[in-house]
Amino acid sequence: MGKFNLRLTRYLPIVAISFMGFLGIHSPKAEGKGSGPKLEPKRASFIIQNEFVIQVPAEARKVRVWFAVPQEDAQSEIKDFTVEADYPIQYTKDSQGNRVGYLEAQAPQTDIVIRERFKLNRTEIRNDLVPSDTRPINDKERAELVEYLKPSTYIIINDQIKTLADQIVAGEKNPIIAARKIYDWTIENVDYWVKDPDNLRASEVGSTEYCLTTKTGNCTDFHSLYASLSRASGLPTQLVYGSLLKPTLNGEKVDGSYHCWVEFYAPNLGWIPLDAAIADIYAGDIKITEKNGKLVELTTSVGYHGPDDKMVNYYFGNLDERRVVWSRGRDLVMSPPQEGGPVNALPKMYVEVDGKEHKGWTRLFTYQELNDNEHRN
Repeated sequence: MGKFNLRLTRYLPIVAISFMGFLGIHSPKAEGKGSGPKLEPKRASFIIQNEFVIQVPAEARKVRVWFAVPQEDAQSEIKDFTVEADYPIQYTKDSQGNRVGYLEAQAPQTDIVIRERFKLNRTEIRNDLVPSDTRPINDKERAELVEYLKPSTYIIINDQIKTLADQIVAGEKNPIIAARKIYDWTIENVDYWVKDPDNLRASEVGSTEYCLTTKTGNCTDFHSLYASLSRASGLPTQLVYGSLLKPTLNGEKVDGSYHCWVEFYAPNLGWIPLDAAIADIYAGDIKITEKNGKLVELTTSVGYHGPDDKMVNYYFGNLDERRVVWSRGRDLVMSPPQEGGPVNALPKMYVEVDGKEHKGWTRLFTYQELNDNEHRN
């Protein structure tokens, strides 16, 4: 598997860094601006629909629903957003600043159905990462970003994590180099459960401890462990929850599930994305069988065609254009506040019936990719 195949110039002039040769980081001196045309970010457009159905228990007095809505950012343009429901909807922000839909029903007599629909114009994130473009995080930044350095319920930071993080990072203070070391270690030491579904499993919650103990898991397990190691190393890190817009499910009435990835902070550059979970799929040769073939295919954005070091390197600092963002962060406090404890994450929805969490609901996430003419319209 390729390591440190980095050459980063994020919005800044290319700077020669010959001392990086021993790490395998490409030197801009060898591959400067004249080595070929700069790749323009890819773009894609989709019509997306979520259908939530809450099965209301008999004699329920009050049902409260917080549901994920698309988050707009520099790479995500949301247009024509609509929601249909039999009850009024309001939009609030949770403790991490995510926009959230909220519905409250008094003594509902039938199931509650919520349908949201919108157009997404999504742009690929491309970064040409050069370690000399950033620097170590200072005390002021560490204080401002302290929330992204703390543990959470399932992103733990204990002595075992601290010791392991120290071994992996080995005193490195440059955020890009340190983050890449953790990225490589995670991919080398953890296997995505879909590779061997007969013997590997994901946790139900996205857990550092589970992932470290079993050396397997899903995207949330991978990135919980990554976040623990990163935060223990002093790198501010957050988890992003969304869904992949896979060509395989384009136009299909099949739930597209959810996916999560990571952003770490580097001074002068801001938040940089990575996806160690998808990279792990491309990091080695997977024996495709009847049991794992479809699972492996659906774990990626564009399909699996064998090991690919370029894809492993791509997903450190870059993100494909085939994804929608639902929320950021863990241990969320809703608005208005839920009566239960912190919400682990909000890739779909959270429901309370008479003050207690209710898991009797479904979500159907579907989408249709638009062609160039439809995109312009």
